[in-house]
Amino acid sequence: MNGRGGRRNPYQLTDESPVYVISVAAQLSGLHPQTLRQYDRLGLVSPDRAAGRGRRYSARDIELLRQVQELSQDEGINLAGIKRIIELENQVAALKSRVVELQQAVEGAAAAMRQREAQVHASYRRDLVPYQDVHPQSGALVVWRPKKSRD
Repeated sequence: MNGRGGRRNPYQLTDESPVYVISVAAQLSGLHPQTLRQYDRLGLVSPDRAAGRGRRYSARDIELLRQVQELSQDEGINLAGIKRIIELENQVAALKSRVVELQQAVEGAAAAMRQREAQVHASYRRDLVPYQDVHPQSGALVVWRPKKSRD
């Protein structure tokens, strides 16, 4: 199990595989290693840790470092604001994932309902005649009078 949840093949590299040491991550992101340490302390970009407690950055972490730098330098947003933006983006991603789960659950329930409805329809007796409503818009009135009995 990795630090970000879920099991995976330890030899399969993904965007979330923690492979870059801090010096390489700094070089790839264009930031100073001390800046990466500060971002980690502030909770902006929290890399996984190796057995010796050394930071290990993933490709996703590198991209996030670049986004933090862009928001800070180009947009003039302070680090607290950037942290809030990241938290909200993570929350939106989690909510989107939950919506997909709920849509799948609704689709499953609808399919089960259709299947049950088909079973009910298949169980109908075929010797019964379905009821057909008389057209109430026609204005026709039908009066029933019993036959007089002949004694």
